[in-house]
Amino acid sequence: MENINTGDTAWILMSTALVMLMTPGLALFYGGMVRKKNVLGTIMQSFIIVALISIQWVLWGYSLSFGPDKGGIIGSLKWFGLNNVGLAPNADYAPTIPHQVFMMFQMMFAIITPALISGAFAERMKFSAFLVFTLLWATLVYDPVCHWVWGVGGWIRNLGALDFTGGTVVHISSGISALVTALVIGRRKGYAVEHMAPHNLPLTILGAGLLWFGWFGFNAGSALTSGGLAVSAFVVTNTAAAAATLTWVFIEWAQRGKPTVLGAASGAVAGLVAITPASGFVGPVSAIIIGIGVGVVCYIAVSMIKPLLGYDDSLDAFGVHGIGGMWGALATGFFASKVVNPAGNDGLFFGNPGLLITQAIAVLVTVVYAFVVTLILLKLIDWTIGLRVAEEDEVMGLDLTQHGESGYTT
Repeated sequence: MENINTGDTAWILMSTALVMLMTPGLALFYGGMVRKKNVLGTIMQSFIIVALISIQWVLWGYSLSFGPDKGGIIGSLKWFGLNNVGLAPNADYAPTIPHQVFMMFQMMFAIITPALISGAFAERMKFSAFLVFTLLWATLVYDPVCHWVWGVGGWIRNLGALDFTGGTVVHISSGISALVTALVIGRRKGYAVEHMAPHNLPLTILGAGLLWFGWFGFNAGSALTSGGLAVSAFVVTNTAAAAATLTWVFIEWAQRGKPTVLGAASGAVAGLVAITPASGFVGPVSAIIIGIGVGVVCYIAVSMIKPLLGYDDSLDAFGVHGIGGMWGALATGFFASKVVNPAGNDGLFFGNPGLLITQAIAVLVTVVYAFVVTLILLKLIDWTIGLRVAEEDEVMGLDLTQHGESGYTT
């Protein structure tokens, strides 16, 4: 216990709480964007994941993700039920804080990642299917990818790929899985015919604000100390989010004649997504460039490519998290600098083109793995208990048909 640093421990406990708040924030962000007959069903999907994955993580998820390595592919079950995960620090992951603090911090990442996917199938998935899918996806997609990238002995980690806070682990895995889910489950009834505008944009902007707030714990907390690296990650997180917000708003203003609140919120989240993998490796000017870049590519994905291809990614989980995560991971290969973090690497613009190749490999592997496993899971669930609510239930709304409640009295 003598190795525990109380300042580091206090910061990671606070960061854990900040990241936990992001999932209820996501619930509000998504809940405001659906029609009012589905607001509770949408919020419930994020809220119940906090409980579901908390238990999964304690029992086997943490052990599979960070437990003793098995061939670079997965952690063993030696830490099942947090066996041998106590209050003493673990030198491999966080030598200055209790092991259980690190475990809890990582739990919050495991919680929000499957919640992000729910934006793609909003307003049409059965709650029972959602629970089964979430549990299986967390175990068979999130936990292995987490081990590859962050686990000691993980093969992508050994390859030298950089992912400070989850560009591959969190955003690419969930974003690609969101696209697959949208394609498999199909469009909402009336999509592209009926008006499906967000029912409560103040709720959405509140959620976006909570996400931005919590993201400081997400990125700066990943330094795992309360020192200079946490400060650097904190600064670039805010900077990239601001740059992306302005970029999205100005593009929308120029193209459509008016800047929208939804556009500002979407731009902010896109900027936060993109800086996530780079946050511990880049400086403020690079963060501005990353934010501008993601504002452009995500705006194109959401406003141009999605309508052109016709898929119904209801709340743009793929357009923001998938595309933004891929840009962020590749941008790390451009802008990473050992001046910011000596434990990282230099990117292309700092004399090392090899890092960009490594980042591209990590992106490609995550895309392919998440796509294939998610597709198999969805097909199996559809063939057994069914993925989608009945047509009449979809028309009535998920609040009443899945939960027997209504979000509003009028």
